[in-house]
Amino acid sequence: MLYFLTETADTANSGQLFSTILMLVAMVAVFYFMLIRPENKRKKEAEQLRSNMKVGDVVTTIGGIVGTVVNIKDDKFVMETGADQVRIEFQKWALSTNETATAKAKEEAAKAAEAKAKARATQKAKKNIDL
Repeated sequence: MLYFLTETADTANSGQLFSTILMLVAMVAVFYFMLIRPENKRKKEAEQLRSNMKVGDVVTTIGGIVGTVVNIKDDKFVMETGADQVRIEFQKWALSTNETATAKAKEEAAKAAEAKAKARATQKAKKNIDL
């Protein structure tokens, strides 16, 4: 009798069970690719930003304070703000952006784009000469 009950339940609900499992797997995949993966990427970038901070960088904290880094310790950094040279100590997790690194990255990207454009122009000129 137990065999008959499980057999009937399996054949009647096998399609529903499969579609339910498929929907759950799809929801987990969507959550992973839309929420978890981008958040892990942001955390990794923030950690890299904090570890690559150097003395002399112009940085902004999460509170909006802008200044120049004058000293870096294990988990803290000292920042000098404004013309009155006020020095404030912050935790590294309070770092929001590094304007010096951002400007340097933009400059390198512009140089790479310029070099790529020059290479294309030279190839085009060679092609025109060969014709």
